[in-house]
Amino acid sequence: MVNRPATDDLRVALVEQARAEGFAAIGIASAAPDRPRAEQLDLWLGDDRHGTMDWMATRVAERASPQTLWPEANSVIALGMSYAPANDPLALAGESDKGRISVYAQGRDYHDTVKKALKRLARWLVAQAPGEQVKVFVDTAPVMEKPLGQAAGLGWQGKHTNLVSRADGSWLFLGAIYTTIDFAPDAAHQPRCGSCSACLDACPTAAFPAPFQLDARRCISYLTIENAGPIPHEFRKAIGNRIYGCDDCLAVCPWNRFAQSAAANAAFLPRAELAAPRLAELLALDDAAFRRLFSGSPIKRIGRNRFVRNCLIAAGNSADPTLVEPVSRLARDADPVVAEAAQWALRELTAVP
Repeated sequence: MVNRPATDDLRVALVEQARAEGFAAIGIASAAPDRPRAEQLDLWLGDDRHGTMDWMATRVAERASPQTLWPEANSVIALGMSYAPANDPLALAGESDKGRISVYAQGRDYHDTVKKALKRLARWLVAQAPGEQVKVFVDTAPVMEKPLGQAAGLGWQGKHTNLVSRADGSWLFLGAIYTTIDFAPDAAHQPRCGSCSACLDACPTAAFPAPFQLDARRCISYLTIENAGPIPHEFRKAIGNRIYGCDDCLAVCPWNRFAQSAAANAAFLPRAELAAPRLAELLALDDAAFRRLFSGSPIKRIGRNRFVRNCLIAAGNSADPTLVEPVSRLARDADPVVAEAAQWALRELTAVP
């Protein structure tokens, strides 16, 4: 292993190559342990704010420090690929017969697109620095992409805890390349939220106990994606017609006015059938039809039962009498969580005003 300091020329070439691979943001952080970052993670886990996401706790040491995951790493190359939407993510809020799918999940699975670009960039980097090593990560390993993104200067973790970029707003898919190359780190980005509380005020379920803190157990993204059991009754009305994730806290961020639409990346363009899907059609999905519809989509990961459960909550909030029939059929579904959600939705739809 060479472990020699990187030259300025290599750094400049790296930035240019990253742009050529479609990354809108790139920065470099040290792979060394960072005590404040580790302590913040410990506090979050200690308060059980991760809910049932046990994988957040099982490899906490590796998550807290890149060098615990890979001792030979010297630098973390943090990268962001924009998926800024062309249309208003909140446009379907009043269309109760349709389901709202988070912007990031309306196109092809970002894991595939970002990871392929990361691998190409990593191969290029190794060719420029023989003897050095790299590892690539995108959302599937114990890597704290958002804190590392802030440490690398890509942006800052806003009051909603997501990364915010001055150039790309709230719409960045994040990835990382760990490397043995000893790059000089960029300066960490300082928070620029000021007195703004738009994201906190927009949250339908009050998932932010305080600025810069998230209780995942109250977050609609967690409830509709990570949570496998029944959705707690206290959150069902607030979910509205959101059937996969929630964009509200991201969409209202004022920094988004600087973000340019990512329409040039065809992978992130919304599929027509997912941009404004009708609940009646989604409620009719069996497992095979679900798999066909969501082939190549991140939604496929949660499975038919969890997705239909979400659609039933939206149906119960719709006040749409035409949904009584499809909901009634699901009240006898083989999956008990689906059946319970259907029974709740049926009561909501048939309740006397």
